[in-house]
Amino acid sequence: MDDDLHRFQQHPTPERPLNGLKVLVVEDSRCAAQAVRLLALYSGARLRRADSIAAAHRHLAVYRPSIVIADMGLPDGNGADLIAELATAEPRVPVLVGTSGDPGAEEMAMAAGADGFLAKPLESLAAFQQVLIGLLPASEVPRGPRALPNQVVAPDAGSLAEDLELAADIMQQGAAPGLAYAAQFLGTVAQAVHDPVLEAAARRLAGAPAQAPQVARLVADRLAEMRASA
Repeated sequence: MDDDLHRFQQHPTPERPLNGLKVLVVEDSRCAAQAVRLLALYSGARLRRADSIAAAHRHLAVYRPSIVIADMGLPDGNGADLIAELATAEPRVPVLVGTSGDPGAEEMAMAAGADGFLAKPLESLAAFQQVLIGLLPASEVPRGPRALPNQVVAPDAGSLAEDLELAADIMQQGAAPGLAYAAQFLGTVAQAVHDPVLEAAARRLAGAPAQAPQVARLVADRLAEMRASA
């Protein structure tokens, strides 16, 4: 009842076109999740985050989002599997969106049943709103001309450090499945902070897991630089 009242009181406006909507982002990267949090906040939406498919299931057991944004590479499975599950569930989540920095992931997300796709890195408020508004029912869209925001968001040092520490921990374990995930995860983080050296290292790790020690040293150097400048 409180959620219904809250939603009734918060109609969408040109400045906050997602007012009253609830968003669940399923995202393992703190950098990427922080970007979605800020974009949702500026748009008027309320956000919850799950960092895995298992965590998403726990949220969905008690939470009814208007929009689910699922990363395609998660620590316990592929986001396409979660999208396929939610696309056939009753009642269906009104809007299902896949997200990834991999250009080939959009086709996979749409084939799984996604309504739309957000390419990483997620930075532009206008692009974020344009995708989601285009997928909402007409009753959820603000009437009249919409403001065209020019804000962009960027991850802070704390979220970047947490992501790098997680990647380093996975690489230290050295297991092949974990290294494949670490490469994908590190690539996402590198895209979010526009670090071409780190992104190239993630590609090397994906192609040759034996590169893990060298990539781990690069990550350790990045963390040391951040701590020295803090």
